[in-house]
Amino acid sequence: MTEFGVISTTHQAEDRSWLIGPHGTDPGTTPSITLDLALFDQATHFPQGTIPSGIVLAKNETTELFGPYDPAATDGRQAASCILFGSLPARATSGRVGGAGVVHGFVNPDRLPLKAGAGSLDTAARGALTLIHFGL
Repeated sequence: MTEFGVISTTHQAEDRSWLIGPHGTDPGTTPSITLDLALFDQATHFPQGTIPSGIVLAKNETTELFGPYDPAATDGRQAASCILFGSLPARATSGRVGGAGVVHGFVNPDRLPLKAGAGSLDTAARGALTLIHFGL
């Protein structure tokens, strides 16, 4: 017997307005990364089921997986590594999802999606992301 059901999926438009230009986003310039969804807070980072591009990321040194940059972390995520290049679906609060990180380029910090807390840009993250120019 075949079962038919209706599945509803919502999508959000990609907003990369935080990028000032395409420099640093050409094919091969955004390294592949794997995010650990357990490190993200659903209410803060993906309330609509999508992690938006522009979140500042850092690598968990134990698992080698990425999560939101957090200056209070002690697992390696206290040092910013990159900025998430493209929005990613996050339908669960655990698991892994592949993406890409911006490691150099031109970024308007006023347009990044998070203004405070884990995944946002602060002075220490700016200092760690030495190949990204924060302007405008």
